[in-house]
Amino acid sequence: MNCKWLFLVIGWHYRKSYFRCKAYIPIVVFVLMVAASIACVRQEVNNAASIDGRVTPVGDNENVPWTLPGTYMPGNVREIVYSTVVVTGTPTPDATRPAQAVQTEKSYEVQAGDTLSAIARMYKVSIGALREANNLDSSDMLVLGQLLEIPDNYLALGPNHKLIPDSELVYGPGQIGFDIEVFLGSWDGYLNTVSETDHRGITRNGAEIVTYVAQNYSVNPRLLLAILEQQTGWVVGSNAGDVSQAYPFGYVKSGYKGLLRQLSWAADMLNYGFYGWREESLHVLDLMDGSQLALAAGLNAGTVGLQFYFSQMYSSDVWHTIVVEGGFDSLYTEMFGNAFGYAYEPLLPTYMEQPVLEWPWDTQEVWYFTGGPHGGWDSGSAWAGIDFGPPNIAHGCQPAPSWIRASADGQVVRASEGAVVQDFDGDGYEQTGWILLYMHIDATDRVSVGQTLRTGDLIGHPSCEGGYSSATHLHFARKYNGVWIAADNPEAPFNIDGWLVESANREYDGWLVKDDKWIEAWYGPGSINSIMVSP
Repeated sequence: MNCKWLFLVIGWHYRKSYFRCKAYIPIVVFVLMVAASIACVRQEVNNAASIDGRVTPVGDNENVPWTLPGTYMPGNVREIVYSTVVVTGTPTPDATRPAQAVQTEKSYEVQAGDTLSAIARMYKVSIGALREANNLDSSDMLVLGQLLEIPDNYLALGPNHKLIPDSELVYGPGQIGFDIEVFLGSWDGYLNTVSETDHRGITRNGAEIVTYVAQNYSVNPRLLLAILEQQTGWVVGSNAGDVSQAYPFGYVKSGYKGLLRQLSWAADMLNYGFYGWREESLHVLDLMDGSQLALAAGLNAGTVGLQFYFSQMYSSDVWHTIVVEGGFDSLYTEMFGNAFGYAYEPLLPTYMEQPVLEWPWDTQEVWYFTGGPHGGWDSGSAWAGIDFGPPNIAHGCQPAPSWIRASADGQVVRASEGAVVQDFDGDGYEQTGWILLYMHIDATDRVSVGQTLRTGDLIGHPSCEGGYSSATHLHFARKYNGVWIAADNPEAPFNIDGWLVESANREYDGWLVKDDKWIEAWYGPGSINSIMVSP
């Protein structure tokens, strides 16, 4: 027997034993979530991503109780390249930051919009300790101007074990050459039997679902397969196991039925943690049993992305067994090799210069700035997206006769389901360098993959196609090496013909600014958001 193959078999035996010993730990799964179609990661992330509608069946409930998978094993294993290549690596010195400085104030005056949980996160104390110190009841009612005593009861720190490098969370350079269909073809897994048709009538198999989520959320497909295997056993096991096929990740909410929507939710949670850490809006994890942990010093964004995702899945006791050494990282190694062996560093260079961009339409037309910085894709990604409405804008989703035009020279590397992705480094890969996403482009007259565009060339007509939209518009966003780049990123602000984007620190609100001229985002046509380009 090949020694590398022996390594894989031993690894499978270890994982089976590891998960079986946790199989009877119940998973607490009820929490509330406020989820907008496209929300803002810069709000307190723990508030924005709390969970709504998770179900824990008990007793004679017709559903099956949720437990860690532990009874599945790979079926009809065939030895191909992915099962024989052993990727090794060691944790790399990712850019880290020290733990947030402990607040020294001993009292706090309640401000408008404050919540007890937000104040607890600010001072890194437990909610329970804050209640006890101020004789608050369980209603957590606060009064404007109320003085709260801050107790010396700081939150415990979570583990500082690195799980993956940053480049293994995003759909970036490290994924070039990874073929999802070839990988799945090496196993007789249940995922190979999955087929779903979405509300638009588009049918996808399991590999196509993973590809769709990886590309649009910009999340590493290897990571998506690993969390799917960890949760369901569908990737390498032939038995669907005890996991509900309708809600395989256990996120039970209207509109989230099926693998596509469930895996999209999981990708969004990974992004919440990743960008929340990068933008310093995430400092505390709220686990499913109500316990809280502060993020340890020395972590990296990729690890925090996983820690946050698992915090939305498990109670504290189970969560700890997964995020420490020998937990999820062992499963990842068994499936793909050591995650740090794929590290691409630095993922973002110290200095990033955005390509020169022109307005993506005929400048003799009057367009409207209808949405300030918001998620590049769904609620968890950075505030990478901005929105523009065409001339004669009206509510509704009828494709507009006006054309979207190329903002710069570059090749079209993806054009489907409303998305047109343009690459600027000439290698033809969406995962590397600067790319632009033109979203909601109608299929009629849309450009094709492989076309090389010059600035001003026609791309297609704005519509509501793809994603989620309430009116015809262009959603415009940038990525670099698979990382969503915030529109008001101080090192590389979204610059269109000299106009820069500024955020109002509210979702969808902000300005376009050039010299002493300001254009404010507004949903609909108006004088405050009209873009009239001087000749």
